[in-house]
Amino acid sequence: MSLPFDVPGPRYRTRQVSRWVYRRFASSFEEMTDLPAALRAELAERVGSVRPAPVTTQRADAGATVKALFPGSYETVAMRYGPSAAEGGEIGYGRRTVCVSSQAGCGLGCTFCATGQMGLVRNLDAFEIVSQVLWAGSVFGERPTNVVFMGMGEPLANYDAVVEAVRSIRDDVGISARRIVVSTVGLVPGIERLAGEDLPVTLALSLHAPDDETRSKIVPVNRRWPVAACLSAAKAFRRAHGRRVSIEYALIAGVNDNSWQAGELARLIRGTDIHVNLIPLNPTAGFGAPASMRVEEFAGELGAAGVNATVRDTRGREIDAACGQLATRGAPGEAPARSGDPAGETR
Repeated sequence: MSLPFDVPGPRYRTRQVSRWVYRRFASSFEEMTDLPAALRAELAERVGSVRPAPVTTQRADAGATVKALFPGSYETVAMRYGPSAAEGGEIGYGRRTVCVSSQAGCGLGCTFCATGQMGLVRNLDAFEIVSQVLWAGSVFGERPTNVVFMGMGEPLANYDAVVEAVRSIRDDVGISARRIVVSTVGLVPGIERLAGEDLPVTLALSLHAPDDETRSKIVPVNRRWPVAACLSAAKAFRRAHGRRVSIEYALIAGVNDNSWQAGELARLIRGTDIHVNLIPLNPTAGFGAPASMRVEEFAGELGAAGVNATVRDTRGREIDAACGQLATRGAPGEAPARSGDPAGETR
């Protein structure tokens, strides 16, 4: 991706600015000290900001989790695992993950997801997506190690911008595509299209139920692409790329946490290397998580049936930064509105 603005002067000036933007995570032109002062002033006057700046930020988990709200009603979460340099840890130690949004809001309407209930405001452009990674780099003080498209929105409903952003994250920021996870609630044409790209990303299928009756109630797009079609596309992606596929499964008390559903999920993926990430539902209106004992039992039932499953560590719940909790009310004058075609560009 080229810079979203022109840099006057010789071509090497553009390369200098690109390094500051993509590798040093500069947030202002004034930081670019190897540029002439006059050029910095000209860029600041003509372009304004280097990248979108957060409107607000919140911290949780002793500062290891930071959530940012950006202009245009989208949120991003940066999560550090392991001690930071400020806490006596070494630079480069531990995992540094940024959870990026691909849309402001979401038009797919999953009933247990706060973002889905917000509705779709708009698609983000590629630089807005990449800028979330750059913001996280400035928070960490170093390059993120992992990027997950698990924030607001359905990535495959904003396909072109997401793929352009993934290429930029790989080529400009320098994060391997193998450390990028693209999640989807099951837009089968988008999965098939992504399988044809030269991007060895990890695919995460947000399944949330192994049977069509339950899944259609909580994930409305299942009525268009049911469980069997989603899993078939995910397995084809695995064959095409040789990359791991995971299933994201938000455990909802009394809805999808029954033993027979654990057995049915195991039956569907037994004999594959698909990994199941179990996510105890974070608080959203009308739904709750099973008791912790039931979560462990569900994981044990999958394990006894030969399925690899882990319970995901929850981060940022107290600041509404955990899975399924991201939601905003929209920017002034920008009311959320559901898309007439929730599948967007994937058809």
